Amino acid sequence: LTLFLGLFAVLASGTVASTTKGSVPLQTSTFDKIVPKFKVTLVKFDVTYPYGEKHDEFVKVAEESQNTPDFLVAEVGVQDYGDKENMDLAERYGVKKEQFPVLKLFLSGQDEPVLYEGEFKADDIKAFVKKHSGIKLQLKHCLSEFDQLASQFMAAEGASSQEALLAEAKKLQGSLEKEADKKSADVYVKMMQKVLERGKAFVKSEAERVKNIRNGKITSTKKEELQGRLNIISSFVRDEL
Repeated sequence: LTLFLGLFAVLASGTVASTTKGSVPLQTSTFDKIVPKFKVTLVKFDVTYPYGEKHDEFVKVAEESQNTPDFLVAEVGVQDYGDKENMDLAERYGVKKEQFPVLKLFLSGQDEPVLYEGEFKADDIKAFVKKHSGIKLQLKHCLSEFDQLASQFMAAEGASSQEALLAEAKKLQGSLEKEADKKSADVYVKMMQKVLERGKAFVKSEAERVKNIRNGKITSTKKEELQGRLNIISSFVRDEL
């Protein structure tokens, strides 16, 4: 409670342009007072009044992540005219207006933030946060118990350990009742089987293959299906990717 009262007081002290639900607007005067209070902070550097498809995707991330513990989604609105509000903050982190919008992930204990270089899609952004921070963000089509098994599977050394986890995944799959969950579970199981056959490098190649198809000329329904598959694949991603 003390933290949020403090945040309210800090934010009330400045003029804020953004009204994104689930996102906290930051300024030069408030940035260092707020970001260090969270283990993980995703910051978007952008124009003062953002709009368009990329901002819409960011809004999805903010709204869907607002109840996630230890994780803050924030925005820095930068003016390159008049008072040049927050321009010094953008320059501090090497952000130029020609690059807007720019996403940077600030992790507790690390001096430099991680730059997001992927596509500006909500699920891709959440997968990026999940990969670098370990924060448990729920992605569409993902199943939490299978996410844990996927992480253990990729960390396991030796085929016997992986086979035991695969057997556990199959057993869990058999207990599911919802058809949508069964379809998702099938993707996890098949990913495990392919990794056993081809090695851990398969995860990266499969992610690239699915991304290429998703980015092609296909129906919106197929795109959503492939995005769900990518979300599940992200549960297998570890530092080697």
